[in-house]
Amino acid sequence: MIKSMTAFGSAEMVFDGVAVFVEIRSYNSRFLDIVLNMPVEMRPFEEKIRQFISSRVGRGRVEARLRIEDETGERDAFEIDMGRAGNYRNAIAKLKDELNMDVSVSLEFLAGSGRILRPVENVKNADTTWDRVEQCLIQAMDSLDEMRGKEGLMIAADLSKRLDEIETSIRQIENASENMLLVYQERLKGRMEELTRGMADIDPDRIAQEAAFLADKSDVSEEIVRAKSHIDQFRVIQHSGEPAGRKMNFLLQELGREVNTIGSKTLKAEVAHMVVDVKSELEKIREQVQNVE
Repeated sequence: MIKSMTAFGSAEMVFDGVAVFVEIRSYNSRFLDIVLNMPVEMRPFEEKIRQFISSRVGRGRVEARLRIEDETGERDAFEIDMGRAGNYRNAIAKLKDELNMDVSVSLEFLAGSGRILRPVENVKNADTTWDRVEQCLIQAMDSLDEMRGKEGLMIAADLSKRLDEIETSIRQIENASENMLLVYQERLKGRMEELTRGMADIDPDRIAQEAAFLADKSDVSEEIVRAKSHIDQFRVIQHSGEPAGRKMNFLLQELGREVNTIGSKTLKAEVAHMVVDVKSELEKIREQVQNVE
C-alpha cells in the first residue's frame, strides 16, 4: 500500500538517568532530503542516523531533531588544552604591549575563549550511547511510518475512486466510438444532399470511401487499449507496497497523452465532453500523487 510523504513521529526514552529525545517530520519532495538537527556530542552518529532514515524512507524531505539529557554527571567532565591556553595568553600579552595597555585578563575570559575548555569525549560509552539513540530513533520512525501509512490509506481510497470514474468514462468513450463508419456515411450523405438539394446524383462508392477515410482518421481504439493498460498498471503499482510516487507520475503522463489524442481525433461532441471529464479527474489524481512516496 502507498504511503504519504507528510507525517510526524516522536519518541522519548530514558536509560539509567540518560534521556534521549527524537522528533521526525517528513514533507513532500521529489527526492530524499535528510536534515539533522542534533548536539555536537551526537555528531559521530550522523552517518548511522542518515543510513537508518534512508533505509525506512524512499522519498521526501525528512527533518530529524535529536537531543540527549544526561543527569548522571558523566558528561560534565572537561579537559584543558594547555597549549592553546598558553598561546592565547601570549597573544593577549603581546597585544597589551603593542597597545601600551595595562589591563588584567580574568580567568573566566581566558577559559571562555578559543575552545580552551572542551568536554571530554567519553569514547568507551560511544556504543552504549548509539544503542540508546538507535532504540529511540526506531520508536520515532515507527510512529512516523504509522502516520504515513494512515495518510496513504486515505490517498489510496481517493485514487481508487477516481480511477474507477476514469475507467467508466473510457468504456463510455469506447462504446460511443463504435460503428463510426456508418455514422460518417450518414453524415456525409446528409451533407451532400443538403448542398445539392437533390439536383445531383450522389455516388454511394465515393461516400463510402470518404466515410472510411474519416473513420480511420478518427479511430481511437489503440489509444483506448493503451489507456486501459495504464489504468491496470497504476492499480498494480498502487498495491505493490513499494515507493510508487515516481511510477504513478509517469503513468499519469502517459494516460494524459492518450486522452489528449482521443480528444483531438474525435468528432463527436459527447466524446469530447467525456474527455474533458477524464482530464479533470486526472488532474485531481496528479495533485494527490504529489504527496505519495
